[in-house]
Amino acid sequence: MPRVKKPKKVKEPIRLRTKDLADGCKSLYLDIYRNGKRSYEYLKMYLVPETDSNARHQNEITMAAANAIKSKRIIELTSGEAGIVNHVEKVYLLDWMNTYRENQKKRGKKGIDHIKSVIRILQEYAGDRYTLDRVDLSFCQGYIDFMLTAYRYRGKLIAASTRNTYYQILNGALNAAVRAKRMLRNPFNEMDKSEKPKMPESVRSYMTIEEVRALIATPIQNEEVKRAYLFSCFCGLRISDIVGLKWKDVFLDNGQYRLSVAMQKTKEPIYLPLSNEALKWMPEQGNKTGNDFVFHLPAHINVCLKPWAVKAGITKHFTFHTARHTFATMMLTLGADLYTVSKLLGHTSVKMTQVYAKIVNKKKDDAVNLTNGLFD
Repeated sequence: MPRVKKPKKVKEPIRLRTKDLADGCKSLYLDIYRNGKRSYEYLKMYLVPETDSNARHQNEITMAAANAIKSKRIIELTSGEAGIVNHVEKVYLLDWMNTYRENQKKRGKKGIDHIKSVIRILQEYAGDRYTLDRVDLSFCQGYIDFMLTAYRYRGKLIAASTRNTYYQILNGALNAAVRAKRMLRNPFNEMDKSEKPKMPESVRSYMTIEEVRALIATPIQNEEVKRAYLFSCFCGLRISDIVGLKWKDVFLDNGQYRLSVAMQKTKEPIYLPLSNEALKWMPEQGNKTGNDFVFHLPAHINVCLKPWAVKAGITKHFTFHTARHTFATMMLTLGADLYTVSKLLGHTSVKMTQVYAKIVNKKKDDAVNLTNGLFD
């Protein structure tokens, strides 16, 4: 009697696996292997140490939920390979990116030029005819690696902050594709957090009190530019808000001069008290009406500023925006609390102001360390 061959066991394209964590728990993830490529989807679900019956019961529920996700992913994967997903024709990635760009433009979103840059990068990385349905975790990891090691803009690698922006744009475009039923899911969501580009901690260039004094003592070709910069040093307004400032925005309230400004960047209205130092650098109103602008500044203001800084002996990075950084750092150094400074700057969150607190803390550390070695 001939031996009956046992049927070959079909390997599952997706397996549920665990990863041991330092606290004794196990992280659940899907190990996806298809067409010679391996990817992972971390489920953000965890098995706890089974110290009692409650823990065991919790783990049973967690495993059941994880296996349900696994089954769903297998159906999605096999359905996609069978060509039955959404019953729509394939879309080229670059075509989708152009559609995404147009939609963002219609909605009045900023950064449209950045989307054009991402399209150029994707064209160089994947070519013109890469279809959206082929964008998987491996593709997204490769896109990040390509920006990190291979892509050059004007012969140079792009900065970490730019890389983060370009990652965010592609991530947003893929999320839009999922919402439009062009993709089953965004592969970036499967990526481990450590693999994603991070925004580097922002560095703020600011003027010290001594440097502000040097600027005050140094003449400049355009006196209006000097006044505007020093006014910003003592009130913290951005250049866009100073350019748009009108005399009707300045008013006297119980002996205190204030500004009423809807900030150009955030559209948030603020009521900013003006110190005597700030008032000192405002021009005279004279016979100007409330609808007249307070300052009249040239279009390329930073071109006027740099020779002035050089004459004052300042060698650090110097633009008009350093005045705003100077105001924030000066206020914290002189003892103002973080919340108050945040409101004076018109920040929508105190977190945005904390970078200045780090600068001040570093200054304190440097000051204390000046005594090091004095008494050895």
